[in-house]
Amino acid sequence: MSEEFDVEFIERDDRSARFLVRGASPAFANGLRRAMIADVPTFSIDTVRFVENSSVMFDEMIGLRLGLVPLTTPLDEFEVGDEVTLALDVEGPATAYSGDLVSSEPMVEPADENVPIIELKEGHRLELEADAVLDTGKEHSKHQGGVSVGYRHLQRVEVVGDVGEFHDDEPQILRGVIETPDGELVLTDEFDHDLTNRYPGKELEVTDVSGAFVFHVETDGSFTVEELVRRAATTIGDRADELREKVAV
Repeated sequence: MSEEFDVEFIERDDRSARFLVRGASPAFANGLRRAMIADVPTFSIDTVRFVENSSVMFDEMIGLRLGLVPLTTPLDEFEVGDEVTLALDVEGPATAYSGDLVSSEPMVEPADENVPIIELKEGHRLELEADAVLDTGKEHSKHQGGVSVGYRHLQRVEVVGDVGEFHDDEPQILRGVIETPDGELVLTDEFDHDLTNRYPGKELEVTDVSGAFVFHVETDGSFTVEELVRRAATTIGDRADELREKVAV
């Protein structure tokens, strides 16, 4: 792709981030969102073999819960379709947690140790083996590493004057990030999303900044936000290259 973008992270940690992309079209912004949801693969438990289940829950229900446990996914080490085996053996009285899953591959393990699977009573036991497969969100939603992905136009706020003496100062709610005339980026939660808290008694003009989009992304812990965004952008480029080659034939 020949487009050039300016990207600026506004806030981030390993699992969530808010960043600004300048120079993008609405179509590209939506394409990037869809790619983060559907095209970046994650490991998820797909097949379960029960050795013993004397709990009060059916095998199928436990299998569904296991499929929703996020697993760390080092994408450089595996390909779509690869499988990793995990095992669990817990006897009651105890609660079986995701951290009780033992993986045959140290690089693929539960992203969180405290996801409850089932509470086992006295004399109950849950023993099983499970195969986790690497696949994409477009095949099944349990493979969506981006659990919350959205974007908004960056909005510029300018003070155009003072409001009248008898003006009814109603809330002006915005969510996301605003840009001031001097280029400062401000999170709207800093003023409770109400512009009248930041600019009391002022008349304001709010406009969308052309080609500028603020993304808010959260992952399930399979990988970092940076990895999710980078991989999603790569899939868009790969599809564009494939189309270019086919058109040129």
